[in-house]
Amino acid sequence: MTLLSSWAPSSAGGSATPARIDPAKPVPGLDNHDSVSRSVSRHGKGSEETQASRWATLEFLLYYIVIGAAVPLMIKSVYDISIPSHPNYPKYEHLLSPGWILGRKVDNSDQQYSGFRDNIPYMFLLLVFHPVLRRLYESLRPLGQKPASPPQKASSGSQDSFADARLSRRVYFDVGFACIYLLALHGTSALKILVILYINFTLAKSLPKTYLPLATWFFNVGILFANELCRGYPYAGVARSLSPWSAASRGASDEKQVHNWGSYLDSYSGLLPRWEILFNITVLRLISFNLDYCWSLDRVGGNQLEKKQLDPSDLSERMRVDLPAKAEDYAFRNYFAYVLYSPLYLAGPIVTFNDYISQLRYTPRSITRDRTALYGIRFLISLLTMEVMLHFLYAVAISKSQPAWEIYTPFQLSMLGYFNLHIIWLKLLLPWRFFRLWALLDGVDPPENMVRCMSDNYSALAFWRGWHRSFNRWIVRYIYIPLGGSGVAHGSSSWGKAQSVFNILVVFTFVALWHDIQLKLLIWGWLITLFVLPEVLAGYVFPKQRWQNHKGAYRLLCGVGAVGNILMMMAANLVGFAIGLDGLKNLVRSIVGSYSGFVFLTAACGALFVGSQVMFELREHELRHGIKLKC
Repeated sequence: MTLLSSWAPSSAGGSATPARIDPAKPVPGLDNHDSVSRSVSRHGKGSEETQASRWATLEFLLYYIVIGAAVPLMIKSVYDISIPSHPNYPKYEHLLSPGWILGRKVDNSDQQYSGFRDNIPYMFLLLVFHPVLRRLYESLRPLGQKPASPPQKASSGSQDSFADARLSRRVYFDVGFACIYLLALHGTSALKILVILYINFTLAKSLPKTYLPLATWFFNVGILFANELCRGYPYAGVARSLSPWSAASRGASDEKQVHNWGSYLDSYSGLLPRWEILFNITVLRLISFNLDYCWSLDRVGGNQLEKKQLDPSDLSERMRVDLPAKAEDYAFRNYFAYVLYSPLYLAGPIVTFNDYISQLRYTPRSITRDRTALYGIRFLISLLTMEVMLHFLYAVAISKSQPAWEIYTPFQLSMLGYFNLHIIWLKLLLPWRFFRLWALLDGVDPPENMVRCMSDNYSALAFWRGWHRSFNRWIVRYIYIPLGGSGVAHGSSSWGKAQSVFNILVVFTFVALWHDIQLKLLIWGWLITLFVLPEVLAGYVFPKQRWQNHKGAYRLLCGVGAVGNILMMMAANLVGFAIGLDGLKNLVRSIVGSYSGFVFLTAACGALFVGSQVMFELREHELRHGIKLKC
């Protein structure tokens, strides 16, 4: 347990008050893997010790004044340099597009987000069309009377038969729609994807389980590199490589013929010709199927559900992930439907194969009409927030235009970096929430990828548990735990800590390569590991149990550590996803290269300290209401 992560009291299992439902988070009362833990009762035996509320104290009254003054100034600092009268405005005006809010132009210069933003109307049509089409298909293939639940009121055989029929009906629809969806997105390149899927499936089914994990990793990591180096294997290049005649003997007409049929196929490349860029998320599902299948071979000796006396229609998320599917479920038809499941194909969130099959058998209890409607409203609010930011704060366009940085104050420079990070957070949150909403409407409940606002994080380790949370869970299940996890087998020894740091380095190296094979992302991954080290060491040097009689001092000490953590997390993400290493050097030089910059940095650290204290109290507030998110 690290210094910062240990400030909030540890969790305990149990139930919670059902009235407090966040549509972005799992339903209370369910054991949702490692993301949520709940105290047994608010006041009863087993509840966690919490501190008295500080919201109404004099200390927090001071914090409210600081926050009330700082937040408007932060927004104003970037707005002031995003107006037409600013000297640098002509340098980035060409990056702006016509807007729709109060006559302002919109900063649609981020290529990744603009692809999503420009296609929102079409995606909303798909969001409606796909679930409606499924309902129509299911009305033509009724399953009959659903068995009574719980299973004590119905025979196990009738319940299993109904679940098998439901699985089959959903899979057939998913396979059919996926074929059409894949052809529309990638055209003739869909054939390349199918070839990769077939090879991966063949590895899973033909290799002994001893060799399967290593072969799976070699093949899929190799595919990541091959896709990048071969630029998606254009058919024109493939045609030249497969030509049966040598370059010396073939005539000009034959060479032209080879080039023509390859180019002809390349011309039908669908709506998203660069399929290899989006294939990274598919690789995670390929690995998930192979390893879930491999580990299922170790679960012999009867039905795991019957052994544990579990109701298969009311499994928690953790149980859906951990319990293997039936042996016959690891078939190519189900594999195809899972890997290419349309709502989650492009961007996730990531669902494991076991979880997908379980949800196709039984609709999760967490899916309700009210909860899905609230989630849709939440998505629309997030989308409107992003639109307002892009219309009034041109942080992305300014950063792209390489303006005269010297005319900006240290405060303005730092806020450019800060709002760049917020836009990065929103541009990832919006597609993930859109595709999760689509899946919820379709009857599948994937994990929520973003459970906290970017600015509500003070621990590097906790931040990565909450940022792209489904990917984090995937990493924990398929990389971190198989490598040895946090080294708990070695206790609190130095070797255990060293193993934990090494495993984190391996994880973030993979994460960087998975995002894109670029040097700046490798540097980002190594910086994250480097910046995690102080938090790990601080937890080792300042264990919480030694401060039980000095909790107030310990909270302030954690606040100082949080300031350093926040600054390092901002720096690492600016390098990886915004301005790069050179840009960060220029930004830091501009901020700390003068007396005014040093004064600003001191004030900024004070504001971050205030923010960290509010974050600590928010975690305490959640725990007082029976909720503890481990991020």
